[in-house]
Amino acid sequence: MIPVDYTCDGKNINPPLDIQQIPTEAKSLVVIVEDHDGPIDIWVHWLIWNIPVTHHIRENETRGKQGINDFQLRQYAGPCSPLSGVHRYFFKVYALRSALDLSFKTKKLKLEKAMSDCIVAYGELVGLYKRNT
Repeated sequence: MIPVDYTCDGKNINPPLDIQQIPTEAKSLVVIVEDHDGPIDIWVHWLIWNIPVTHHIRENETRGKQGINDFQLRQYAGPCSPLSGVHRYFFKVYALRSALDLSFKTKKLKLEKAMSDCIVAYGELVGLYKRNT
């Protein structure tokens, strides 16, 4: 379960993430956070790339370049579904062999296309959250 601090019902800051088994050829990391149970297809909560290679992203840390999520914000936006029930939030981490030269106006599809030939490793963590509404 995702602690409330990392949702719109709390501090709405990104949670800490531990990242293991990063290949030595990795030069940067990408994190994409999505709700797979949203009202309209998959809902993007966070896009951040050019994160320096690290095994730990701290709470409320934004070392990297952030793109536009589905809230039309350039920041982490935690779980905040208007629908009842438990939602699955996918925290996807990509290790890339290079940094990306992308605009701050970048959205998910453009980010995925730009990194598609650079991915050397991938991992994901699924967190669950249910709003008390």
